[in-house]
Amino acid sequence: QVQLVESGGGLVQAGGSRRLSCATSGRTFSSYAMGWFRQAPGKERELVAAINRSGSSTYYADSVKSRFTISRDNAKNTVYLQMNSLKPEDTAVYYCNLNPRVYSNYLEWGQGTQVTVSS
Repeated sequence: QVQLVESGGGLVQAGGSRRLSCATSGRTFSSYAMGWFRQAPGKERELVAAINRSGSSTYYADSVKSRFTISRDNAKNTVYLQMNSLKPEDTAVYYCNLNPRVYSNYLEWGQGTQVTVSS
């Protein structure tokens, strides 16, 4: 059973940067296309970025395009989300999981990591 552990969140001023990490257990991490999601209070969880198994192809939601960068290190079983030029509307709990553009099911969700952007 693959477990997902997100970290790196915190409080950041608007315009600042933050790097999130998603560590996974299990030896099959490199077999999965992964995604970063976020859920703001009162809103549905949304996909913000995704990456294929090798890291050669990425996807970004329009709201984060050119500001966020997803990457992965298969040797470390970790996927990253570099967030730059943060805006207050980026405030949310961020999660990683399987890329829904590839898979129809999700792994068990982790606890997520809170990112709060102050204006």
